[in-house]
Amino acid sequence: MSALLEVKNISKHFGKDTKALSDVSFSVQEGEFVSIIGPSGAGKSTLLRCINRMVDPTSGEVLFEDANLVELKKKELKMTRTKIGMIFQHYNLVNRLSVIENTLHGVLGKKSVIAGALGLYNQQEKERAVELLKILGLEDHIYKRADQLSGGQKQRVGIARALIQDPHMMLCDEPIASLDPNSAKIIMDHLQNISRTMGITVLVNLHQVDVALKYSDKIIGVNGGKVVFNGVPEEITKEDIQRIYGSEAEDLIFDIGGIHAS
Repeated sequence: MSALLEVKNISKHFGKDTKALSDVSFSVQEGEFVSIIGPSGAGKSTLLRCINRMVDPTSGEVLFEDANLVELKKKELKMTRTKIGMIFQHYNLVNRLSVIENTLHGVLGKKSVIAGALGLYNQQEKERAVELLKILGLEDHIYKRADQLSGGQKQRVGIARALIQDPHMMLCDEPIASLDPNSAKIIMDHLQNISRTMGITVLVNLHQVDVALKYSDKIIGVNGGKVVFNGVPEEITKEDIQRIYGSEAEDLIFDIGGIHAS
């Protein structure tokens, strides 16, 4: 079976001296839930942004549904991006707009500039937005302004905005970094449920090893812009954690102590 996503030898340099990514390669199957873990500054966010071309890689290929995103021109890239949902750490909502208006922003990529500017949404799109917000437990907040919501609620609106695109894949950049543990669990449960019930491939950047171990089909460990682990959660060892997190590893190993103990 061919992979939905293949990242081949991606490198990204900022200026002459800063190598954010070096020769990163991995593949993701359709419907897989993949966590990318690593310390702050490891290159996780840059990697996600290279996948959907928010950042242009310096070299390498990103094959999504067999198209090389790195080579796509503006119009083709816009069309391909409609199949890739993006969820951000800081939500990227428009505070003065309502929850449903923010959700409907997810279909702007498929509209003309004029229709988008005027906020012209059809009945089907509005009904789908309400349906998604109900699935995400936000039915009581549909007409609230975004700035009236908690962080966890805002992130669920971000998920609804990504889902209304009907994406084949969702990229989630540290979606729980700003949340308390209870809100974080709700978000991760929703993302896992989306992957399993809707068949959507999910790539999520995480700092928390224990969360990655609990939710992932596959884990990719990144340090210094390089992949240092690529495997299933059951395979990860304390040595792998050490290689991924370096000096931070001792605290994390303590956190996950006993997970693989037999």
